[in-house]
Amino acid sequence: MRVLVVVGTRPEAIKLAPVIQEGRAAGHEVRVIATGQHVELVHQALALFGIVADRMLECSGEHGLARLLADVVTALGREIEGWQPSAVLVQGDTSSALGGALAGYYSGVPVGHVEAGLRSHDLANPFPEEGNRRMIAQIARWHFAPTRNAVDNLLREGVDPDAVLQTGNTVVDALRQIADDEGPLPADIPEDWVAGRRIVTVTAHRRESWGPGISRIASALRQVALARPDVAVVFPVHPNPSLRAAVEKVLHDIPNVRLVAPLDYASFVAVLARSYLVVTDSGGVQEEAPCLQKPVLVTRDVTERQEGVEAGCARLVGTDTERIASAVFQLLDESAVYEAMIGASGIYGDGLSARRIVAAVASASVAADQSRRRSLPEHA
Repeated sequence: MRVLVVVGTRPEAIKLAPVIQEGRAAGHEVRVIATGQHVELVHQALALFGIVADRMLECSGEHGLARLLADVVTALGREIEGWQPSAVLVQGDTSSALGGALAGYYSGVPVGHVEAGLRSHDLANPFPEEGNRRMIAQIARWHFAPTRNAVDNLLREGVDPDAVLQTGNTVVDALRQIADDEGPLPADIPEDWVAGRRIVTVTAHRRESWGPGISRIASALRQVALARPDVAVVFPVHPNPSLRAAVEKVLHDIPNVRLVAPLDYASFVAVLARSYLVVTDSGGVQEEAPCLQKPVLVTRDVTERQEGVEAGCARLVGTDTERIASAVFQLLDESAVYEAMIGASGIYGDGLSARRIVAAVASASVAADQSRRRSLPEHA
């Protein structure tokens, strides 16, 4: 079996790495194409799993989403035409994922969608990810849904039940390879600064949080840090200049707050594993933190990962300053509330998701090949 795997961003690289590893271990020919949407971050993430992209395209997205999608579809179309894979695999909800799915569909190659079926049911939030996921669902051959909620979303939309498989989320597979509760912290976060403090890890990068939202999040963290010197707030800040300026304006002068540059994935997981709780607007972190038994406060109004909210390990707090600060204080002070939020670590899978995905694609490919052979004339 020949499988072309499309990787655009760091989260895609992390979540597809176990699938790439499993496919190659099973003896299949797996070709990894990085679109160029995130260059260094993808390279670093793949390297963590011993993987090197077979080809790095130049689809950077600097000219906007429409141009990015057009570039990805065009470039991947050429790759598919030249290599003739049995299947194309994409992950998640980015322009690279949608472009990869379209390129496969236009080329007549079946498409597998890893992490299918997530829905916020609001096309504007997250944008454009919600729309990308829904569009991929219309053309995918295999829908690898991480949870029962995701399966149900797809079935409600009329997707063929035989095309939907609940696999778990491959992020669990990835975390099991690299997470270490005793792992060293990155150099930007000294052990003597952390000693005796509970770490509150923060990420904020979504477009919906930019502007007043990020300032309110930062103000909530300022309240917490000033009131609790025994707390260490670790905030890897997005490189966007206006976002960084807004965060630094509020938090730059507080001794128990560390504003650090974006961390490579291994370093971020090391921080996450040592954290007491997490404040984030990231979709991936909403999955990773519960896997590591860390409560998550989600600074969004809606989430496409509702399982965490339903299980009680994640709580939507929006970007209201007082609401965020109150939720952090409650988790710091009320052990019963805290313990209740760390008891659902298995909601996203058992670490065997990649194996199920590869087996499903391989089985379908064998069946398709047998069917093709039966249809050939006897003398062929």
